[in-house]
This record gives sequence, C-alpha cells and structure tokens, in this order.
Amino acid sequence: MRHRSVALVTRDPGLYHELAGFLRERRFPSVSLLPGDRLPPSVAVVLTSERELEEIEHPNVLPTSVGGDRRALAAAIAHALAPTDPNETIVVGIDPGPRPGYAILCAGRSLGDGSLDSPDAAGTLAANVRHRFPNRQVLFRVGAGDPPARNRIVNELLERRRAVELVNETGTTPRGRRRPRDALAAHRIGQTAGTPVREPLIASITPGEIANVQRLSREGSGGRLTISRSSAHRVLRGEVTLAEAVDQAIARGGFGRDRLEARRPRQPL
Repeated sequence: MRHRSVALVTRDPGLYHELAGFLRERRFPSVSLLPGDRLPPSVAVVLTSERELEEIEHPNVLPTSVGGDRRALAAAIAHALAPTDPNETIVVGIDPGPRPGYAILCAGRSLGDGSLDSPDAAGTLAANVRHRFPNRQVLFRVGAGDPPARNRIVNELLERRRAVELVNETGTTPRGRRRPRDALAAHRIGQTAGTPVREPLIASITPGEIANVQRLSREGSGGRLTISRSSAHRVLRGEVTLAEAVDQAIARGGFGRDRLEARRPRQPL
C-alpha cells in the first residue's frame, strides 16, 4: 500500500520554514514542491498560502499563513492521512507522567499527538481512538518510566480490555523543549516493540521510593507539608496522584501522620 503524504507547496520562504518545522515535529511524511510542480500520487493533502491557492490543482488543499492555528491544521492533516487499509493496526504510544504525552500512529505514520490531563485520562483516550477507528485493531504501547503514572495508565487500559505493551524507554526521551519532548517520546515509544501486559501492574515499593515521594510532596507544596508514608504508598501504587495526596493532606489540616509545617511570618525589616 502506498503511503499517503503531505505536499508543502509555496514560494513564501517564511511560510515554508515554519511549516517544514511543523511537519518534522509532528512526524507527518511530506514532500516540498513549488507551485506548478507535478504532485506525486501519494499526496493526500497540500499546504500552501492563500495567494498561491489558485495555482494548486488538487482536491484537498489547505491554505494557511505564518502563525496560523497549528492544532487545527494538525487535526486536518491527520484526518487526510488516516489509513484506508483495514488490516493496518493503529498504534498509540504513551509517554507516562503527570500529563502523559501520546501519539497515534499507523504504519509508522503520525495520525496526531497531544497530551492528557492525567494518567487516568488514558481510558478516555482509548474510547476516543475506538470511536475514531471502530473496526481497527488498536495496540497501546506505554513507556516503562514513572512507575506510579505508568501503572495507572496500564491498569486503566487493561480494565477497558485494550491490548497493551510495556516499552523500555531507554533512548526514547529526546533533549529539548518540554512540548516536543513529550510528543517525540510518545512517537518513539509507539514505534518500539514492547512486552505484552495481561495482568494489572502492582508497584514494588522500596523505602527509598517512599522517601522520594515525600520529598516531592514537600517541594510540590512549597515546603508546607510532607505527606505520610501511607499516602506515599498510595501514590506509588497509582491510587492517587502526588498532587491529589498533597491536596488531601492539606484539607485534613495535617492531621493523621502528615506533617504540616506552620509558615512563620516574616519579620519586618
């Protein structure tokens, strides 16, 4: 099956530079041409400027400008590149964390990416992918890093009876700005074969991990509070997020075994 691609067709150097970077970051397969050039048969959508629109002969042309809405453009491209072969598996790569990154792939091509509000939102993502591709086989590949978030994501997907693989994240997290790092890591996780997971994951909790979560709770609360060991256990088991554990401890006013530090007012100079 011929891979579908995007054609970037413009003489505008500013628009070309911005869109070429956008296509590379989103991992959309593309070719760069000038107005009047012959379009390859694989081209499913053409990007160009408003003033060059009439020079393009193709049934699916998306005019855009420098600084335009790139989220909407990415969604339109993903729709145009959506696979037509019913035998191709949809792969969803997920980079675990407080706001997990995800990438939807098919035969190595990107159909879209983004981030989730929380690890628990993986269930909603699974439902959305199933709605978008109702008759496709879908495989979720989840990075093995960040055990608390990873376990919540995997267990949420297993509860919804989704096929899941656990992927070694070594070499999948690129350097650079946070936004593309999450998306690129999710892409790389999705492109890496993992180990099938069929049973819910249970965290192996060590004293060092508990101490680390308690330290993070102090940092996350601005030094106001250290959550208890039992609360840290719940975080590591994936029952609550660290932010939820801190909020619950603050709401309790430091009662129980949480340690709430009284902030001393500053002395006047």
